[in-house]
Amino acid sequence: MIILFLATSLTGINSPVSLLTPMHEASGEKVTIVDSGIKEIESEKTVQSTEEIVKNYFADAPIMVEIARCESTFRQINSKGEVLRGVVNSRDVGVMQINERFHGDTAEKMNVDIYSIDGNLEYARHLYEKQGTKPWKASEKCWKGKGNV
Repeated sequence: MIILFLATSLTGINSPVSLLTPMHEASGEKVTIVDSGIKEIESEKTVQSTEEIVKNYFADAPIMVEIARCESTFRQINSKGEVLRGVVNSRDVGVMQINERFHGDTAEKMNVDIYSIDGNLEYARHLYEKQGTKPWKASEKCWKGKGNV
């Protein structure tokens, strides 16, 4: 929620004057007058969780959702705000635990940033389309038999 103070003293007019631009009105934000000197903007947009992002991205491949659950418990970043790294292998990164050693160069050539949520999912889809679930065999006990596999 964003609160804006109105610039009534700048105009010399005793009534409130909006500082909002047409961009605010077109952005889907809800504007509410709180009192004569403050406007409150409440965004109607919501931030998706990593789990929701994964589920939407792999709606056509539910096994990949299960793999993400098993590999990272739907986390792209750790508690310090850094890209999540694997416990067993610290070269595994992100929500899909893409291994830097084996896939970093290829991802770079594809111009895919495996350290971002979008790039991590994009590269995981690339792997899945080429190799199926084989790259995630180490966590198979967790996801096998779930998500239509």
